[in-house]
Amino acid sequence: MFCYQCEETMNGEGCTKNGVCGKKGEVADLQDDLIYVLKSIAFYNKKARKAGISEESTDDFMLDALFSTITNTDFRATGIQDRIDRGFKLQDEIKQKLLDNNALDENYLPEIATVSPENLKDRNTGILATENEDIRSLRELVIFGIKGIAAYAHHAMMLGQTNKKVNSFIEEGLVATTDDSLTDKKLISLVLKCGEKGFDVMALLDMANTATFGNPEPTEVNIGTRNNPGILVSGHDLNDLKQLLDQTQGTGVDVYTHGEMLPANSYPEFKKYEHLVGNYGGSWWHQTKEFDSFNGPILMTSNCIVPPKKTYLDRIYTTGSVGFDGVTHLIGKEGQKDFSAIIEQAKKCEPPVQLEEGTIMGGFAYNSVLSVADKVVDAVKAGKIKKFIVMAGCDGRQKDRQYYTDFAEALPKDTVILTAGCAKYRYNKLDLGDIDGIPRVLDAGQCNDSFSLVIIAQGLMARLGFTDVNEAPISYNIAWYEQKAVLVLLALLRMGIQDITLGPKLPAFVSPNVLNVLVNEFNITPNTTVEEDMERLLK
Repeated sequence: MFCYQCEETMNGEGCTKNGVCGKKGEVADLQDDLIYVLKSIAFYNKKARKAGISEESTDDFMLDALFSTITNTDFRATGIQDRIDRGFKLQDEIKQKLLDNNALDENYLPEIATVSPENLKDRNTGILATENEDIRSLRELVIFGIKGIAAYAHHAMMLGQTNKKVNSFIEEGLVATTDDSLTDKKLISLVLKCGEKGFDVMALLDMANTATFGNPEPTEVNIGTRNNPGILVSGHDLNDLKQLLDQTQGTGVDVYTHGEMLPANSYPEFKKYEHLVGNYGGSWWHQTKEFDSFNGPILMTSNCIVPPKKTYLDRIYTTGSVGFDGVTHLIGKEGQKDFSAIIEQAKKCEPPVQLEEGTIMGGFAYNSVLSVADKVVDAVKAGKIKKFIVMAGCDGRQKDRQYYTDFAEALPKDTVILTAGCAKYRYNKLDLGDIDGIPRVLDAGQCNDSFSLVIIAQGLMARLGFTDVNEAPISYNIAWYEQKAVLVLLALLRMGIQDITLGPKLPAFVSPNVLNVLVNEFNITPNTTVEEDMERLLK
C-alpha cells in the first residue's frame, strides 16, 4: 500500500500499512487496481467515442468507480473487487464492439490496454510505479482532480444531468497518465484543463440542483431537536434526501441533515417538508460522537463516512458509492430507492439527544447574493466592507484546523467571509455579526458550491468596476482535505486566481519542483500563523 491522496496522510508523506482514514491496506491496493482497470477502459472508450459506439452505461460505471476511491467513501474490499470485475466485463464488451466495427487493431495496443483478470496481479498498479517524482506528482494531481470531477458528475447524473465533454475528459486524462512521452509541461497543461472541466462540472451540478430543487434562499436553519424519532442524513446526495423525505411523510419520523447536507435546508423544494426539521451536529469527523447520540438511523449518501462505532453499527446505512463492512448497503433500481427498512427502524428509536439549540444561517448562493448586489456594493463603496475572504473547502480532525476558527474570529469587523464546504463548521456558529444586515459569514453551500463563490466574486467585482478579480478586495484562505477540494483548487487556478493561501498542510503528492511551478505561476502560499496570514491577506 502507498496512499497520499488526503491531507492527513501518515507523517505528511503517505500511508503504507493502513490509511489514517481507516482504510485497510488490502482495500488501498484494490483501489489502485481499479484505477488501473479504469485507465484501460478509458483507452477503449476513447476509441469507441470516435467510432460513435460509446454507451452511457460506461460513463455511469466510470463515475461510480472513480467516486468509490475518494477518501472516506467505500472501505469494502468486496465493493472495490466487484467494480474491478464489472470493469473487466465492460472492457471486453467495448473491445468486442470496436473489433466488430473494424475500429481497433489488436497488433498495436499499448500496455495499459492489455490488462486482464489473469495478468492484473502481475502489474505494478501503485502510485510509485511512476519513478520520476515530478511526473508522478503531476499524474496523481490529474487523477485526484478527475476523482473530484467524477464525484460531482455522479451527483448531477443522479438528477438526470450529464456532460459528454466532461466524461470525455475523464477518459483523456486517465489515458494521458499512462503516456510516458508526455513531458512535465504537457502534464501541467493537462492539470489546468482538469481545473477547467472542474468548473464545468460544478456548473453542471449547480444547474441540476437548482433545476430540481430551486435556487437556495437565505435561511435560518434550526440546530435543535424535536421529540419525535428521527433519521439523520449525511454525505452530499440531495436526490437521496428527496426520496427519503417523500417516503417519510406522515410517518411521524423527523429528518435531520448532517455535515455537508446542511445546505439542503435552504432549497425551496426541501422547505415544503415540515418534517425536515433542521441540522444535527457538525462536520464529518464529529460523526462517531454525533451518530451515537442521535439514537435513530443514519443514512450515508456519499463520501465522508468514518469507521462506525459498534454502538450504532446496526442503525447506519449506506447507499450509492459509499460502503463499509458490516453496514447495510441499499441499492436502488432505475434511480429509485426503498428506505422502508430505515423508516421502520426509526419508529422504534428514541428521539435524538439535543446537542445544541438555536439557528445558523445558510443559503447564500450566487442567486441570492447577487439579487442584493447593490446593497453589498454600496457597503463596499461606503468603506463598511473592506475585504472579502474566501474560506471555502474542507474540515478535518487535526488540531491545526483550529487555525481557521482563530482566523475567522480575528478578522476585522469590516470583512465578510465567503464560504462553502464543511470548512464552514469551524466558524459558522460564531457570533460574528453583520454589516448593515449583511451577515459576515455568507455560506454558499456544499463544497461543489465553491462555483457559486466564484460567480459571486465575479458579479460583485464587475459592479465595482474591476476587470481583474485579482485586483479586487478579495483574498483566498482555502482549507483542503480530499480530492474534491483538489479539484476546486485546480478550478481556481485555471481561472487565473492568484495568491491563494492553502492549508493546513500542503499536499504530499505535490513534489518540490511542481510546487515551485505553482508558486511561480500562481503564488500559492502555505498558511503560517493567523497574525502573519492576516497581515498578508488584508493588504
